[in-house]
Amino acid sequence: MRTLVIETATAACSVALLEGDAILDSRHVVVGRGHAERLVPMIAELTDGGRADRILVDCGPGSFTGVRVGLAAARGLAIGWGAEVQGYSSLALVAAGAFAGSPSLETLAVVLEGGHGEVFMQEFSAQPLAELAPFASLRPDAALARLGDRGAVGNGVHRLLALGAVAAVEALPDARDARLLPPALATLPPRPIYGRAPDAKPPQT
Repeated sequence: MRTLVIETATAACSVALLEGDAILDSRHVVVGRGHAERLVPMIAELTDGGRADRILVDCGPGSFTGVRVGLAAARGLAIGWGAEVQGYSSLALVAAGAFAGSPSLETLAVVLEGGHGEVFMQEFSAQPLAELAPFASLRPDAALARLGDRGAVGNGVHRLLALGAVAAVEALPDARDARLLPPALATLPPRPIYGRAPDAKPPQT
């Protein structure tokens, strides 16, 4: 089965076409913003226009706009192709890539930019790749305290480095790493994981 992976939850715009565990084609660009303009052309550049039986899309947490861009594209393509759509978490994807790059690691924490000065943080184990705790949106000082002696990886670690964290490596999610996710972490419902309450609430009537 071919799988198209869409990753737009952070500053990266990343897509990959997988055949089982093999990477057939991929694109990865750090765009900051502008995912809506870049995503569909990147998919079109892939082998066979990225057409797949299954679409796997990042549901967040991360950029509110980026998450929605990815989900909208996944749902639209699924209708046109008759493909199934499933989701994954940006935090799990970063963890999978980090463990693959450092096989000696047993646990780590993923720390992603969360907006409003906060970070999204979640701890994972390597064998098997699994969540050790629910993710949370935290102030950097609270995240550093929760980190303890674990290593950290993600695009939010610079906030912890500024507070004295030592074992922290900056990284962005990469669609190619979706092949490393176990089924439990790659079959989420395709709906947004925002990670924090909305800034504006409708008036009570």
